[in-house]
Amino acid sequence: MWKNHAKLERHSLLLVLGILLVVSVGGLVEIAPLFFLESTIEKVKGVRPYTPLEQAGRDIYVREGCYVCHSQMIRPLRDEVERYGHYSLAAESMYDHPFQWGSKRTGPDLARVGGKYSDAWHVQHLVDPRSVVPESIMPPYAFLARKDLKIDDIEARLRTLTRVGVPYTETALKNARADLEAQVDPTLSGASLARHYGEKVNRRDFDGDPERLTEMDALVAYLQMLGTLVDFRTYKADAAENLR
Repeated sequence: MWKNHAKLERHSLLLVLGILLVVSVGGLVEIAPLFFLESTIEKVKGVRPYTPLEQAGRDIYVREGCYVCHSQMIRPLRDEVERYGHYSLAAESMYDHPFQWGSKRTGPDLARVGGKYSDAWHVQHLVDPRSVVPESIMPPYAFLARKDLKIDDIEARLRTLTRVGVPYTETALKNARADLEAQVDPTLSGASLARHYGEKVNRRDFDGDPERLTEMDALVAYLQMLGTLVDFRTYKADAAENLR
């Protein structure tokens, strides 16, 4: 049999048909089982959809092209883990549309930036990057602190995300604007916000100007939650339990 393979190699049509057959069978073996799985993403405790304020901040992050220079994907390599923290989990990006893994890093990875710096540091960094990081080549975004955040369409934006699988409830959608305002103003009742997104949601004025709700508030709120949803001490314990 093996001595007769020359006929296949010399006949281009037979060779093409053979390649198509092998690729088709291999593809079916690899892809077909996925159609019978409800999800290929491991469920991890703590991961939740973004709050309305965080989602507004994420939209600004994407709009300004921050993903072009900053990835949100820590690879499971020793140097990356030692510098940035625990490697990224698929579940951490399950509500990202589109995800922010990135393809290069001009600046540092931001997957674990939440809580690493104060709100004031983030504001100053966005206003004048070189005032806190002298070697930075990042352009300034001072205008964000002067631009009021548009929130009239926040319910519509969240409702659109439900079309791609983000599990916002109808109650959360109807309370989107109130939850957004409650997150940035601690004097308002945060009961609805906590009920929809948990007790650990950051609630405070983020840009240092409590009289205004700005795009800076939203972007800093988004940055301050990155990498904070999963308690990796608990995650490791849960993973070990699942292996038993």
